[in-house]
Amino acid sequence: MRALLAPLEELGEYEEIKKCLAKDQTSVSLSGCVDSQKLHMVYGLGESFRNKIIVTFSDLKAKELYEDYQFYDRNVMLYPAKDLIFFQADIHGNQLIMERIKCLRRLLEGVPVTVITTYDAMMAPQVPIRIWKEHVIAIDKNSSLVESELAENLVELGYEKNYQVEAPGQFSIRGGIVDIFDLTEENPYRIELWGEEVESIRSFDILSQRSIEKLESVTIYPATEMILSGEELRAGLEKVKKEGKKQAEVLRGQMKTEEAHRIEVQVKELAEQLLELGLSRNVVNLESYVRYFYSELETFLDYFDEKGSCIFLDEPLRIKEHTDAVEMEFRESMTHRVQKGYILPGQMDVLLGTEEVGAKIAARRVVTLSTMEGRNPLLKVDKKFAIQARSLSSYNNSFESLVRDLTAYKKKGYRILLLSGSRTRARRLAEDLREQEISAFYTEDPMREVQPGEVMTYYGRVLKGFEYPLLQFMVIAESDIFGAPKKKKKKKKIYEGQKINDFNELRVGDYVVHESHGLGVYQGIEKVEVDHIVKDYMKISYRDGGILYVLATGLDVIQKYASSDAGAKPKLNKLGTQEWTRTKTKVRTAVDEVAQDLVELYALRQQSEGFKYGKDTVWQREFEEMFPFEETEDQLAAIAATKEDMESGKVMDRLICGDVGYGKTEIAIRAAFKAVQEGKQVVYLVPTTILAQQHYNTFIQRMKDFPVRVDLLSRFRTAAEQKKTITDLKKGMVDIVIGTHRVLSADVQYKDLGLLIIDEEQRFGVTHKEKIKKLRENVDVLTLTATPIPRTLHMSLVGIRDMSVLEEAPDERVPIQTFVCEYNEELVREAIVRELSRNGQVYYVYNRVNTIADIAASIQKLVPEANVAFAHGQMKETELERIMYDFINGEIDVLVATTIIETGLDISNVNTMIIHDSDQMGLSQLYQLRGRVGRSNRTAYAFLMYRRNKLLKEVAEKRLEAIREFTELGSGFKIAMRDLEIRGAGTLLGRSQHGHMQAVGYDLYCKMLNEAVKNLKGIPTLEDFNTVIDVDVDAYIPPSYIVNEVQKLDIYKRIAGIEDEKECEDMREELLDRFGEIPKSVENLLRIALIRSHAHGLYMPEVKGKNEAVRFIMRTDAPIRVENIPMLIGAYAGKMKFEPKGTPTFILHYKKCGVIEKDEETLLALTEGVLARMEELFL
Repeated sequence: MRALLAPLEELGEYEEIKKCLAKDQTSVSLSGCVDSQKLHMVYGLGESFRNKIIVTFSDLKAKELYEDYQFYDRNVMLYPAKDLIFFQADIHGNQLIMERIKCLRRLLEGVPVTVITTYDAMMAPQVPIRIWKEHVIAIDKNSSLVESELAENLVELGYEKNYQVEAPGQFSIRGGIVDIFDLTEENPYRIELWGEEVESIRSFDILSQRSIEKLESVTIYPATEMILSGEELRAGLEKVKKEGKKQAEVLRGQMKTEEAHRIEVQVKELAEQLLELGLSRNVVNLESYVRYFYSELETFLDYFDEKGSCIFLDEPLRIKEHTDAVEMEFRESMTHRVQKGYILPGQMDVLLGTEEVGAKIAARRVVTLSTMEGRNPLLKVDKKFAIQARSLSSYNNSFESLVRDLTAYKKKGYRILLLSGSRTRARRLAEDLREQEISAFYTEDPMREVQPGEVMTYYGRVLKGFEYPLLQFMVIAESDIFGAPKKKKKKKKIYEGQKINDFNELRVGDYVVHESHGLGVYQGIEKVEVDHIVKDYMKISYRDGGILYVLATGLDVIQKYASSDAGAKPKLNKLGTQEWTRTKTKVRTAVDEVAQDLVELYALRQQSEGFKYGKDTVWQREFEEMFPFEETEDQLAAIAATKEDMESGKVMDRLICGDVGYGKTEIAIRAAFKAVQEGKQVVYLVPTTILAQQHYNTFIQRMKDFPVRVDLLSRFRTAAEQKKTITDLKKGMVDIVIGTHRVLSADVQYKDLGLLIIDEEQRFGVTHKEKIKKLRENVDVLTLTATPIPRTLHMSLVGIRDMSVLEEAPDERVPIQTFVCEYNEELVREAIVRELSRNGQVYYVYNRVNTIADIAASIQKLVPEANVAFAHGQMKETELERIMYDFINGEIDVLVATTIIETGLDISNVNTMIIHDSDQMGLSQLYQLRGRVGRSNRTAYAFLMYRRNKLLKEVAEKRLEAIREFTELGSGFKIAMRDLEIRGAGTLLGRSQHGHMQAVGYDLYCKMLNEAVKNLKGIPTLEDFNTVIDVDVDAYIPPSYIVNEVQKLDIYKRIAGIEDEKECEDMREELLDRFGEIPKSVENLLRIALIRSHAHGLYMPEVKGKNEAVRFIMRTDAPIRVENIPMLIGAYAGKMKFEPKGTPTFILHYKKCGVIEKDEETLLALTEGVLARMEELFL
């Protein structure tokens, strides 16, 4: 862009440096640079190079530079450093590897690119890039592939084989269709093969598994940085084993037997995992063993050719400080580990020294940029230059002072460039300035230079403005004028279909509920042949050896049994007895009572006139604009919905599910402000004293410019203060009161209560809820929660309350790096030391009160320099609060606490959490806990530890797995759904319901409840009946078509649920897309599903097609037009008869011709025809 480069060219130093950089090896230092101006300089100096490498001192700074540099050059990549210390956790996030590999891919593609990285990223030795180059797989329309070879190749590249591709780095192969999710791509690829020829290549959507676009060719990049073929793997392992043996002997010689054993076990496990279990390379953390597998290694620098690249070092002094710390930390922790037998000596050598890397850098073109001139600790410099540049002071929203300054600068003949983050704003800025009689203009022409005395506005964004006083050139950023910018939104993916996919995989041995036969055990799918017709049946065993076969097409009468108590074994029913019917009737009457309550509550709320609030006032708008962050889309939607509820006549009851730290409080604050303006009072109910204090501070902060009185009712207040608040509440002088359940006490009365806000709803017990109910006869209610308790979630799904879900993370929040690992003192020590070294604090969660002091002491011993304290719920409250206060104020480094911290304390300085015995906790508990860290833009770490060699309970394993799956931000809602499954449903509406739900299982209970509610509301429902279609037709999914049993069941269940032609078409497309050409038997299955739906609409419990006759059996109470029966019979002259006796039945006779396929076709076509005719005549 000329406007930026032209002024630089007048700078003598700039031209000199450019001359120096024409040589291949040279190092220049430039001092006097400031924030964004450094990047301006980099942009100018690096203009002629293909690749620029900007090296800085910390990950955070690198992120900042990455955002800032995008203005100058769109081709910029971030290359984060690997975490060398925690590499042996069992599991770690994919995020980092993804970013690194995206960057390597750019380099391989050979496009000009600017890479921003940290110095420590260069200190880790890496696999040479030529090895990488050899392993990239390219596939186009003319390639031929052998599936087995491809699979082997992909595993070598670190991909992991799965039934269905669900996350980046996985692939699946089934019958001629290969799906691969390349780490560097947004969407996975699907490649269809015809034999070995590639037939088509397309990308598809991960959620719906549907195709997106056709592609000509694809290139697949490795998913790991260590690429090894089988031979190399074995050779490397031999070296590891050899050294393991040697090291074990050394340790035994020092009488360290435990350590020796540890190292032997570790080597053995490694070999087992890689060779016998064939785990994917990413899982096993080979990276620390890199020295054993490759003889030569490179650094990141060697990936760039010397001629076309230039290196820029940002603040060499800071870099040196930082790398020394990293090196120290690494060496210390490694020597510790070698002595304790956690690692082999060869694993210590995975970090190059600062000097070593410095020497490599010095052999190339380097420019160091620093604010102050000082000695350069990293390399010897050939030439030193200094320039004059300075940052601008901020105008803090004052347009007048900007105009004043601009007028002065223009007189001096300055060239001024104003940057704005949007084109319209840039245009508007120029207009506003012209109105103030400053000749400003807006341009989109990058070649246009700014002339002295001109003010030009342009589209772009830098973090801070700067000026060159000697050149009389200045750049003013929008943030300098209007304060810190609000973040740009990312485009949001819209999820298709429902949030909750019902893939509750049935496994053999699971309990299932059949609506008409009761509770049994699922035994798998069996093919049964009756009269040469093959069908799939689901086999369910009952008490006393009864076995029921259910046609796989009628799967929707079966639900997985989920009760509120997942551990207890339910009692199986016996086939052919009345017990199940009795149970159902009992439950049905109970359900009716509940529905009655629900509906009354609902009706009361629909009828009772709520207060109608007016539209937003000017104040409201002003108040909302003062919110210092950018609202997310979901947040805006939730706020709009809440206001709509308040402005309507009905009483609001809205549930807001948002993740921990997703700005639920802000929604509440805005609603509260709206209520207060109309003279209503607001109660904000929180579960703990400390939370009350925190919210109180937030409210005061946000409302300080408005005449709103906010009071606090909690133990932090003296009796006198409390009394005053209570009397003022009664008089109506307090607008908003925040407090614990103290606000529910009988002595607290309100003058005109308008809004009740309940925070962290999952924390309140039943009794509190009853009190709240009394409060809320016709008060608007807003409930906030991160993981809704199953019951409220369910009420929202049944439609008794409204719900908004916040799923989108506020910008700047980094997903939490979650490690699940066995307990290991070294790891604990390092995690704490590392957090303290970046001035953070640590939570250590330990859930046994009686031994918590010992744990705190042992941590103090591990990390003597830290200040460790412990807190639990059985302490005196004053003491607990004192400790919490100290912790919030940063006087305590490590807090060992029971799970009391899960209740919403918001301390953004705590970014590491260690959870002891994480297998003992519930899912939403783990999730809430984990949400306590990562409240700022630093990377946060959560370590979920479990005991060494302890077999995890299956439930615990599922939980840890789920929390790792949902490490993206914003999945609290999904967690609650998953918890319903793992933990059971809990009681929905009161204690009495518990047993009933136990008896029939959660799903069926909900179904019944739904029906009952509809009946009471006067929506007629026939008592539900099932339609069974039993015709002589081959209808099943052949095993060759869908191999995986879980997927097969899922497809069966979805086919059974088809209701109309459109859904049938969709299903067809999806099957074609996912599994290839549809076999005849599956096509029949789809047709039968449609027949079933039509027959159900005509009130037929059964349609039978056997022995050259089709029987349509009707219900006796079917509300059809009986007078048209003769017309129907007349239409099938002589072939159809009607038997009205007992159950009314239509019988249609036809002739078989003896060719099976033809007979099947005739039968289906006839049945479809009759049903279509009946629909015309009867309905």
